[in-house]
Amino acid sequence: MQAYDKRLDSLLAAAAKTFAERGYHATSMRDLARASGFSLAGMYHYVESKQELLFQIQDRCFVRVLDGARAAVATAPDTEARLRAFIRHHVTFFASHMDEMKVLAHEEDELTGTMRAQVRRRKKEYVGLLTGLLADVPGEHADPHLAAYALFGMMNWIYTWYHPAGPTPPAALADELASLFLDGYIAAHHATPRLVATLGG
Repeated sequence: MQAYDKRLDSLLAAAAKTFAERGYHATSMRDLARASGFSLAGMYHYVESKQELLFQIQDRCFVRVLDGARAAVATAPDTEARLRAFIRHHVTFFASHMDEMKVLAHEEDELTGTMRAQVRRRKKEYVGLLTGLLADVPGEHADPHLAAYALFGMMNWIYTWYHPAGPTPPAALADELASLFLDGYIAAHHATPRLVATLGG
């Protein structure tokens, strides 16, 4: 079973890299076989279609990041620490899964039926975890759902400009993003509702 998992992980990593570079529609199963080192028959041992391969990438990624986030926040002592732990885990996880991050950002709508529904359930669960953490912040502040998507917007596009091997390591980037966000959401929470109200007319 362990060997099976390692081979599947290798296939999914190669497929994520290929989808991220070429796009889902421009990638064929033969392209994926070449990139992964698998034969076509070897790939079909694990998945029945290119869409199922895309599903496996997205579903596994959400499972892993959700489980890791839950573990990270479980040991944090207070509300702000839990938010910082969530942000640190999210950024450091995806800093080592940049291809998967791009696939999640661009290829979700390529899934259909039960596969699409399951990935959306996973995503809703993950967003719900962050929303709950934001809702636990005491005092008056922006709507937690609005804040959650704003924070994800800040974190999820790092693949377009961030290089994990560069001068800023992933953990330091996570701490910088946490401070940028939390200094506004927590320290300046009274200003946010007035700004939202003004923008809303």
